[in-house]
Amino acid sequence: MLDAYRRNVIRKQNEIARLQQDKAKEQKKIANISIKINSAQQAISRSKSDSTIRTKLREIERLQKDLANTEKKIAELETKLSGKNKELINEQGKVSKEEEKALKKRAQESERIRKKQEDNLKRIGSTLTNHEKTHREIKSDLEKLKQLPEKVVVLFLAANPKDAGQLRLDEEARAITEMVRKSKHRDSVIFETRWAVQPMDVLQAINELNPTIVHFSGHGSDADEIVFQDSQGNAKLVSKEAIVQTMMASTSDLRLVFFNTCFSFNQAEAVVQHIEAAIGMNTSIGDEAARIFASQFYSAIGFGLSLNKAFNQAKALMMMEGLNEENTPELFIQSGLNSDELIIVRPEES
Repeated sequence: MLDAYRRNVIRKQNEIARLQQDKAKEQKKIANISIKINSAQQAISRSKSDSTIRTKLREIERLQKDLANTEKKIAELETKLSGKNKELINEQGKVSKEEEKALKKRAQESERIRKKQEDNLKRIGSTLTNHEKTHREIKSDLEKLKQLPEKVVVLFLAANPKDAGQLRLDEEARAITEMVRKSKHRDSVIFETRWAVQPMDVLQAINELNPTIVHFSGHGSDADEIVFQDSQGNAKLVSKEAIVQTMMASTSDLRLVFFNTCFSFNQAEAVVQHIEAAIGMNTSIGDEAARIFASQFYSAIGFGLSLNKAFNQAKALMMMEGLNEENTPELFIQSGLNSDELIIVRPEES
């Protein structure tokens, strides 16, 4: 609703601007008519010809009618402007209310997470005093947390070939950036984008950035292929086997591959033979669903949540938005690992 209200505000502002332009044009007409009336009156005062005087009087009468019509138009425009200004104030009020609601919701969620973390710390402290085994397990978990990187690089690879259906990949990247920016540990997440990606760009970007997460955004085929671009900007199909080999040959820092493309189920399932986790789609997925799922997933990652919680929160938001595509994404975990224990972003205070 907030985006809709903001669009309404922009539309009202544009309508007001057009009305003001129309009013300015009519006011300019009044100035021109007044000049012509004054010129005709001066001509009458100088002329001794009855014919000339009658002609100028008729001209003045016509100009005065034009002046009256123009003043009427200005009055009508001012009435419309008054109405549009009231509508603008009303829409701005709606925006303010929605922003307050969103801010309150985020504050409540942050407080809930904080309280949950406090409760967890209390339980850990109580357990440490009574169970040496639990003490050793917690110590081991803390050591694992210390080994997590201070900074997490998310490499966003986007391809939108000109001979394929055009996707709103820029909106997906913008939504992810905005949600990461609002997350608790936003300073730990570095979001890097690469556009119009060709096959040669993938390993180049991976070698440059050593990403923790590689995110593919674009088209996929039901033949287990990802659609990149060639040098002319047309579609270039890359097989599942090629993608798996690329991920296997990538940096050891890579922990998650996110295939936000249609029919990427098999790619994700194959990739986890070599890295900890992957996300893929078991059928086609809509633009809006892909954007909402991805942005909420990275938001949860930015709050320091586990992969399982981040994945389930992203699905929950799709359900709340009424998209009916929550069963499309699939989370795959390497054998022997637990998705509830896989945390990508380490809280700085750890």
